[in-house]
Amino acid sequence: MANEEKPCPCDIGDRMEYGGLGQEMQIEHVKVYVVKPAVKTDKAVIVIQDIYGWQLPNTRYMADMLSSNGYIAVVPDFFLGKEPWSPSHDWSKFQEWLEDKKPTKINKEVDAVMKYLREQCGATRIGSVGFCWGGVATHYLALQYPDIQAGVSVYGIVREREDRYQLKSPTLFIFAENDAVIPLDQVKVLEEHLQEKCTVNFQVKIFPGQTHGFVHRKREDINPADKPFIQEARTDMLNWLKKYM
Repeated sequence: MANEEKPCPCDIGDRMEYGGLGQEMQIEHVKVYVVKPAVKTDKAVIVIQDIYGWQLPNTRYMADMLSSNGYIAVVPDFFLGKEPWSPSHDWSKFQEWLEDKKPTKINKEVDAVMKYLREQCGATRIGSVGFCWGGVATHYLALQYPDIQAGVSVYGIVREREDRYQLKSPTLFIFAENDAVIPLDQVKVLEEHLQEKCTVNFQVKIFPGQTHGFVHRKREDINPADKPFIQEARTDMLNWLKKYM
């Protein structure tokens, strides 16, 4: 999804056959997938789903990758049990489906997860990584939560808020050059206004030849031409978190 209003005509891509290394549990009113690294850490990342929901194997794969790099990773069900989008759904009904699933209406769930991470996991440094719908949500959290130390928004932009350029935490924005959902002129406007108004560190990076979803919905083993860009984007994500957390 390009932003919180425009429909997302994005294909699910290469759905992984992946079970995950973590476990599902309940945090207050939210179901979550949690995976912890082998070595105890005080660093945690909230991993935010795309429109295909918190149980998408691709997203859990990304959470497990973050865990293998030393982070407690939590994937909350921000749809709160409501049915995620499906490739078989009618795109003309997308706005109706999205109405009660706004990526800028997640504070209650984020607060519950952050409380769990601090009180139950001993996390003192928390970051956020989000894809598509979750990329918008991650941008939103960077505007709302100065105690989130770092954010990585992967193909997502908040557009309907007056304060959308006033980031409170360092944020990396990853985009695809050939994204049918987020035109490059939107990316250019974002970068120009961040340069004018943002007081924290940020980076906007565009990956040549790539399409929406390439970071987590393309399997590098069956897309050899895209593999270097997929790996570079994931490395950038890890480097950004390491730098600011």
